[in-house]
Amino acid sequence: MAFAYRVFEQDGHRLHEIVDRDGGYRLQVDNLGAELVSVARHATESDWAGYLYRDGEVKPAQQGWQGHATVMGYFLHRLKNGRTLYEGDEIRGGNHGFLRHKTFSDPEIVIAERATLSYSLPADHILALEYPRKVSFQIKYTLDRNMVEVTFLFHNEEMERQSHVSFGLHPGFGISSFEQARIVLPKGTYRRHLAPNNLLSGETVEFESDGATMPIKPFDLPGSFLLETVEADSCVVKLLDYGRNRQVEFDLSDAPYFTIWSDLNPFICVEPCWGLPDHQEQRPFEKKLGIQTIPPQETFSGRFSMRLD
Repeated sequence: MAFAYRVFEQDGHRLHEIVDRDGGYRLQVDNLGAELVSVARHATESDWAGYLYRDGEVKPAQQGWQGHATVMGYFLHRLKNGRTLYEGDEIRGGNHGFLRHKTFSDPEIVIAERATLSYSLPADHILALEYPRKVSFQIKYTLDRNMVEVTFLFHNEEMERQSHVSFGLHPGFGISSFEQARIVLPKGTYRRHLAPNNLLSGETVEFESDGATMPIKPFDLPGSFLLETVEADSCVVKLLDYGRNRQVEFDLSDAPYFTIWSDLNPFICVEPCWGLPDHQEQRPFEKKLGIQTIPPQETFSGRFSMRLD
């Protein structure tokens, strides 16, 4: 398989691009936040059709959500009042944590049968008020034909203490309209974690999916629909856009939760999540619902994939 790689500057951002010349797909990733800013396929010999909302743009949107595929961590969603305590140490931060605001060094590039961009953040690049443990981070984006695989790696450098993290990815996919877009959940039972004002109330609601196409409107968008799979025939969630004749399949077999969200601009986010927001009655950081534990000197990993059609 033939891949092309380049690095370029756009509107003050440093972007890295890998293109599958045979399959006709590309990825572009910004050093700011190690964020995917384009997932696209060839529409014509010279033009690309982007999958992400505002695909390939790095200037801020005039209104609404500013992101493309935000990397969330070392916490995600909300901390109540922007702060929490982690075994007595204070953490302060905005929505989805600090990774989105870090400028990463150029990635390691590996090109073989697949192509991978690997971004790393050393533990000493993290401020104590952002996160008080020594835990380094790596995220890998792999392009394999029409498949994009994302891998998260957290290495706990503490010699004696376990560490706790929650994380995920926040990709928003452009749609032709909400009337033409559908989410398909595999047949099974799902648990919705209710979060009025973006903080968990502690209430949950279970519902059944028959595996058929489900319109967006029952998800009460705009807002976040925090889901946990109780039991299902498959772990592949689909986003269909009949207006553009395309679909994206998300393999969430490794993710304990996922979120469906939109602000009713023409996009829908399907977000794999290893953790959930704070409760309205806040718990200590290490006791947040869904928090992941990393033993001393060990590495925790999580992955998911997106298949583009």
